Amino acid sequence: MGFRLLSLGIALAVDRIFGEPEAIWSRVPHPIVVFGNAISFVEKRWNVATKNGYERRRDGFLAIAGLLFLVGAAGLLLRCFFHKFGILGLISEGVFASIFLAQHSLLSHVSDVEIARRTHGVDAARVSVSKIVGRDPNLLDEAGVCRAAIESLAENASDGVVAPVFWFAVLGLPGLLMYKMLNTADSMIGHMNDRYRDFGRASAKLDDVANFIPARLCGLLFVAATMIVSGTAVARRALDVMMRDARLHRSPNAGWPEAAMAGALNLVLGGPRAYPGYAVNEPVLNAAGRQNAGGDDIKAALNISRTMFSLILALVLILVLIK
Repeated sequence: MGFRLLSLGIALAVDRIFGEPEAIWSRVPHPIVVFGNAISFVEKRWNVATKNGYERRRDGFLAIAGLLFLVGAAGLLLRCFFHKFGILGLISEGVFASIFLAQHSLLSHVSDVEIARRTHGVDAARVSVSKIVGRDPNLLDEAGVCRAAIESLAENASDGVVAPVFWFAVLGLPGLLMYKMLNTADSMIGHMNDRYRDFGRASAKLDDVANFIPARLCGLLFVAATMIVSGTAVARRALDVMMRDARLHRSPNAGWPEAAMAGALNLVLGGPRAYPGYAVNEPVLNAAGRQNAGGDDIKAALNISRTMFSLILALVLILVLIK
């Protein structure tokens, strides 16, 4: 456990400082790209239109179960390999695990939205925000762009940072790789449309289970970070909004970090969203908050998120010392 936590601390530090070096991933495929290719491979061959709903659900379950088994086994082999080399193996495992964390890239992408808005206007901000959200950016006004960036930051802080950290802490590399495969599968095939509704059902449901604890933990960490940044009164508001509104979200998990962020910023988040070809009528989070989000709100959300990521690292290091 001590080895694992030290490795996790290294992973958090490496990802926070270096992120995902373009010089490397422009030459070799990122592991998440490999995961995506594997998911696409089995989906194209097993998700056959001539099969009925039961057969598609069965094949979708077998597909994700097989993929999880493969990456879990790979993670176990890698863990055994790294552990043979003492301190060098510990560092190597941490560097490898950092590939699957998203602190640096998430903060950078959301920051790019604000930079684009400030320097080139709302049209440039729409282009920038389209890289991190699935909704139609052309239908967003300036406040909508800012809200979309903040919502994406809050949700992805959970499944891009807190959940991978949680599963690495609990199960080591096998847990980390299995979570990332599952989360990638959910983002690719866990959709409620005719093609994926049945085949992707198992991936979507398992992803909900895997994120149940991390999402709520992320919300609480946002509250703690808000206390550090803005004081007890604002943190209490964030906690109250989270506890009251988190369950309004259509996702069983995304509402927890988003509602906490809504309360921390005193902003209305959520509400109707337009995606290419369809719209979703979501309930609002923190209905009593401010309607118009701006660049300062993105900056405040980034500040809270940076503090939260630092808090995670501090907690890991404290656990290392206790162990």
